[in-house]
Amino acid sequence: MALALEFAGTVRHDGHGGLVDDLLTPEGFAAWAGVEPDEGLWRRAVELRWAVRTLYARATGTGERLDTPYLMAFDRALALVNETAARVPRAPRLEWGDPPRVDYRDTADPGDRLLAGLATAVIEFLGGPEGARLRACPAPRCVRYFVKDHPRQEWCKPSCGNRARVSRHYHRARD
Repeated sequence: MALALEFAGTVRHDGHGGLVDDLLTPEGFAAWAGVEPDEGLWRRAVELRWAVRTLYARATGTGERLDTPYLMAFDRALALVNETAARVPRAPRLEWGDPPRVDYRDTADPGDRLLAGLATAVIEFLGGPEGARLRACPAPRCVRYFVKDHPRQEWCKPSCGNRARVSRHYHRARD
């Protein structure tokens, strides 16, 4: 769950009406993932991240938000996540010893392995019990997703709750 949310969370509100994208550059992706990507891997990672955010938006019934222009068609997002997860072929290999044992090895390059791991984490998260508790933060300008751990939890973090309360107070006072 943590990896699936962390990956989607590489986009967040900047506090000034815009977005911060931790994967905006290959260097940003390298810092986040701990790998030295080529431009192709970086672009695939960014596309996968937007596919994941598209699935999260669909799962939570999220309406218009700051990141909406970057989301893709749902069918394309679903296919991309599934295809990315399937890019790591596993083959059994017999290791001879006493006793003989089966060892599974994949033949993917490290970049495919990284992206497939991210896609698999998202698939297991959305398809598991925690996926049903996925929420989009309703605070003004927030674009984060979170898992609702408590029945009274409404926001991704306390500062979003404060921002929502201040906004409500402002609008009531103004009206």
